[in-house]
Amino acid sequence: MREYSYSERDFTFGQTMLTLRTAINLTQSSLAQYLGVSRRAVGDWESGNKYPKADNLKQFIALAIKHQAFEAGREAEEIRSLWQTARQKVRLDEVSLTELLSNARSSELSQANAAPTVVSSEVAMGELKVDWGDAPSVPTFYGRESELTELRKWVVEEECRVVSLLGLGGIGKSALAVNFMHQVAHHFEVVIWRSLRDTPDYETLLNGCLEILAPETLNQGSFNLEQRFSLLLKLLQSRRVLLVLDNLETLLEGGQNSGSMRPGYEDYSRLLRRVAETTHQSCLLLTSREKPIVLAALEGSLSPVRVLRLARLDTESCEQLLLDKDIAGSFVERAQLSEIFAGNPLALKMVAQTIVDLFEGEIAPYLEQGQVIFGGVRELLDQQFARLSPSEQTVLKWLAIMREPATLDELFAVLVKSTPRVWLLEAVEALHRRSLIERGEKPGSFTLQSVVLEYLSVRLTVEVADEPVQDPFTRPLETNFVQGQPKDYLQQSQDRYYPKTVPKSWGNSLLISVN
Repeated sequence: MREYSYSERDFTFGQTMLTLRTAINLTQSSLAQYLGVSRRAVGDWESGNKYPKADNLKQFIALAIKHQAFEAGREAEEIRSLWQTARQKVRLDEVSLTELLSNARSSELSQANAAPTVVSSEVAMGELKVDWGDAPSVPTFYGRESELTELRKWVVEEECRVVSLLGLGGIGKSALAVNFMHQVAHHFEVVIWRSLRDTPDYETLLNGCLEILAPETLNQGSFNLEQRFSLLLKLLQSRRVLLVLDNLETLLEGGQNSGSMRPGYEDYSRLLRRVAETTHQSCLLLTSREKPIVLAALEGSLSPVRVLRLARLDTESCEQLLLDKDIAGSFVERAQLSEIFAGNPLALKMVAQTIVDLFEGEIAPYLEQGQVIFGGVRELLDQQFARLSPSEQTVLKWLAIMREPATLDELFAVLVKSTPRVWLLEAVEALHRRSLIERGEKPGSFTLQSVVLEYLSVRLTVEVADEPVQDPFTRPLETNFVQGQPKDYLQQSQDRYYPKTVPKSWGNSLLISVN
């Protein structure tokens, strides 16, 4: 029997499948392996793009019954509803269903009589209260097994109070948080997801959380802001709550005050600090492109406040992502594409769609275009670049020109002599906090991810074209040869982007005019 599909997404069916898989505590890959289907097939079911075959649905239902994923006392009703929603062409076998439910109840009774009562850290599904809010749909999820393991260790086993997922835009922070949230939901009494993308004020967020955690208490009388905040902390102590705040960077200031809350949002800093410092059994999971300063002093490998920086997606996962997008090319071409975009999942998805739309799915003609950072990827990086202070922008541009990891001393050497060293230290620290630079292999060195390097190279080319030919780096860079010849491979790379504006003889040390 074929796998049924339909023209419009069936979000109700997809959400039901996702909820049941979460209750069973399996990843998409694990469920796919159990059912003997592809992970992509499971993703299609959960996104509402396709329906499973009858045999696969029967296996899934049997597994869900075994793990008590259906509501107690309503199992048969929910299974019939699921079967009907899945638009199967054959009737549900009521005899088999009765046998499955009967065997499951017998097994439960046997286990109850044979084993003493054990206090478990996991919460029964009937007691779990989940508010997904506006959590994004993640029909396909690639890799990140080590990150999921680390998060589970910190949140479930070590009961960390605050965990921050940091990384460049598009690197997959929200997708990882959603996937992790589904996997560990059964370890909590309440799970809440809130996006900060639209910059809700502090009081709105606080009220929304309390309406889920203690609606009866709120209805009993009026509470001022401080009393509501105290109530939230008490609820985090008395109940096991997982609260996810997505896109925290939207509340942070741009320019010189990176990591600080924007005017009008200072109460969020207090919320983060108090949740981090107060003893409780809950967890606040944050996703952000930038690290909030208020948590920096509280973080540590043995502290209940941890940070997980997301690096590039591994090669195998990038390969799977590109194959799923149905673009054509050799293994080498796919690897080159993954390297250009530094294993950034969102960037790879965007460029894959561009390749399908403009190059009939062929990678080679796309790579022949040379300047490959454009469209949605460029817009994504434009947003982050616009948030930087002039000093941070200058350091990024010099790292792009130097095109290899540079130490602080090497960066300082290219600045005008009157520039204070503290200016450089603050700029580098801010860029690292914003996830725009990463440490090089050499101790004390810093470099750019390849996708950021390509973006800045194109940006510099455009800026140079807009400048007077005789002085292309006046705003904010001006060239002045002071050292010997650069390395051959660096000269070739520089020539690729600046063939008409940078003298062949200039070395790694140039002067910066700081405005």
